[in-house]
Amino acid sequence: MIPSIQDAARPFTGGALTALLPPATRLLGLGEPTHGVEAFPELRNELFHHLVEHAGYRSIAMESDCLAAMVADAYVTDGIGTLDDAMRCGFSHGFGASPANRELLRWMRAHNEGRPAPERLRFYGFDGPLEITGPASPRPALTTLHDYLAAHLDLAGSRETLDELLGPDERWTNPAAVMDPTQSVGRTSEAGELRLIADDLRALLTSHAPHLTSVTSPDAVWRADLHARTAAGLLRYHAGMADTAPTRADALMGLRDAMMADNLDAIVRREARRGPTLAFAGNRHLQRDESHLQLADLPLRWWSAGAIAATRLGDQYAFAATTFGTRGSDVPHPDTLEGLLSTLPHARAVIDPGRLAAALDRKLTPRVPADHTYLPLDPATTGQADAIIFVREI
Repeated sequence: MIPSIQDAARPFTGGALTALLPPATRLLGLGEPTHGVEAFPELRNELFHHLVEHAGYRSIAMESDCLAAMVADAYVTDGIGTLDDAMRCGFSHGFGASPANRELLRWMRAHNEGRPAPERLRFYGFDGPLEITGPASPRPALTTLHDYLAAHLDLAGSRETLDELLGPDERWTNPAAVMDPTQSVGRTSEAGELRLIADDLRALLTSHAPHLTSVTSPDAVWRADLHARTAAGLLRYHAGMADTAPTRADALMGLRDAMMADNLDAIVRREARRGPTLAFAGNRHLQRDESHLQLADLPLRWWSAGAIAATRLGDQYAFAATTFGTRGSDVPHPDTLEGLLSTLPHARAVIDPGRLAAALDRKLTPRVPADHTYLPLDPATTGQADAIIFVREI
């Protein structure tokens, strides 16, 4: 019997997706092809409910500021603050305005009510404090780490010295530095000294972890290390902002995803005894193959957080890519992957990439979308995903 794409597809359910994943999965990356379309976070919520109830998942991580996410996590785990506070302060990139994200936090809080702490769901951000206008000042991450260590250890440097080296936050958040590396303070002598301090403070945190854990808590040490990673990552990113080399933009994309990968690694290790984690971000941040993006006249290439995670975790990392067919007047050409999948009878489908490849009788062409914010899948690399989720119309 000649295989068809019908054989590769099933109506979308959580069970249909998990049936395609490696049994050893500890981190499931769920990609979305564009931000700001509620269909994808709504699908994520549906999947997360299934994973919690049937697959033992106890945490979710989003492409959002890792420090801001602590506000959202405090709400869902311990009921600290209000849902409005969590939405306003617990997200970056404007994601706090999403109704699906609000419903996610509401559901997680309701699920956690009355449960013992080890069984409660946790919410994480795994992006750095980075926005389109540029990276944040390293001050909050670095001073929080310093103050935590200073409360329990004798430190060589003072908080006053740290504040003097940091200077005004406006130096770090100057939006002109996004396009003009000469406007960045990332390679000043002060920034160089701060990078050494951040490295020394994290080394102290590591070497004194047994003592710090006993006098505070494992969670306090984990949060301190989150601030240490973030401080070092931001200072590294600011140094990249000041780079005048032609490869500057590619390097910055890589530095961001390296920060994401380090955060995912720390989350997986923290959650190891509780259950797997669902990570939700753009497809380009979670795919296994090299990521690429055309930004005006500038072609960008870098390795994603998912590719780095897959290198570290092996078959404990799984990736499900999401794409869609029609969006208003933007209808995919029949020779594209999305055009082919649009012939399926399901409004939402889970596709087995291996079976899809076996059923193809022609080479598919990459989709050229009308909307530049949508990044279509590369049909040549879909075999590196464990599953494809297709939404016929949004």
